[in-house]
Amino acid sequence: MYKFFFRLHLYAAIIVCPFLLIFAITGSLMAFEPEIDHLVHSKLSYVEPNGKPLSLAAISEKVHKAFPTDTIGSHNMPSSPDISYQVNTNNQTIYINPYNGKILGTMKTADFWENAQQSIHQLHLRLAFHDGHDTGKSIMTWAGVVLFIILPSGLTLWWKQKRAAVRWKEKPRLVWFDLHSLIGIIAITFLMISAITGIMIGFENKTTPLLYSITGTKPTQMPDIKITVPPDAKPISPDSALVLAARALPGVAPFFINVASGTDAYSVRCRYPEDRTPGGRSMVILEPYSGKVLYAEGSRTAPAGTRLKVLNRAIHTGDIFGMFSKILMSLVSLALGFQVISGLRMWWLRKWGKKSGVKAQG
Repeated sequence: MYKFFFRLHLYAAIIVCPFLLIFAITGSLMAFEPEIDHLVHSKLSYVEPNGKPLSLAAISEKVHKAFPTDTIGSHNMPSSPDISYQVNTNNQTIYINPYNGKILGTMKTADFWENAQQSIHQLHLRLAFHDGHDTGKSIMTWAGVVLFIILPSGLTLWWKQKRAAVRWKEKPRLVWFDLHSLIGIIAITFLMISAITGIMIGFENKTTPLLYSITGTKPTQMPDIKITVPPDAKPISPDSALVLAARALPGVAPFFINVASGTDAYSVRCRYPEDRTPGGRSMVILEPYSGKVLYAEGSRTAPAGTRLKVLNRAIHTGDIFGMFSKILMSLVSLALGFQVISGLRMWWLRKWGKKSGVKAQG
């Protein structure tokens, strides 16, 4: 049985090692996307909190004066008081200090980091493949399934010796073996959690209906929204729409709103204090002329199946407990990368070292 598990662990790992390395590298970076983005664009992102932020009307006035030909499409309002607001227009993204209205800078097209972020996402999810069958996503999801098999087999192999120390003075192959075993046994619980939650995301066409079935709930249906423009009517202001959205979902903090015009409804994205995901999981849609709530779903009151789906994703990304869990999941991703490298190193020393007549040299 030991030989069986050894071969299963070895050959399964060799087959999927390139995909596990991609998981490791991209996952460690994705855990800190907002933080890295703010750091890269520090001159645009960081502000000194000073009193109460200006209204969206006041911010819009500042933008119109600086860029009279631009049309404002939406506002981003980060929940952190030391992060700037973003005003998205038809031409550019404008970064503005919400306390004094000072324009910090603009960005007309995606820069290197934003393009890199997108590439990292696509590599992690689907190997950056964009065919009609989502082949890349299938490959990465099945690599997660193989990882789910590799981890218990590794635990079984470790259980025979139960070694949790490194023999630094021994031959290099034994040092690599001890490091591989030690890091593996420390990280295995979190790697299993990451593998399971990732598999659920990868097979979401199957797992999401299962979550609703288990909880006996159904997803909230988005209504078919058709806006009729009243004669000589003007949409309510974005500031008023934010107030109405907060009333519809008490306790939320809105962080995004579009500027409604014509037959567009107001779409307000929000988060509760316990929502750690950057995108939040709450939304309110308002009729732009009367302010009537057309749709509202908060993460606290969503169907149980929806809440489980959101929880699974928050666990996988490390958002669930904020910075602590993000650091933890990033380290877990790095641990996975180390396991791949150390495993390959041991295999190389074991196989090719013997063939070349060289005893396990580092």
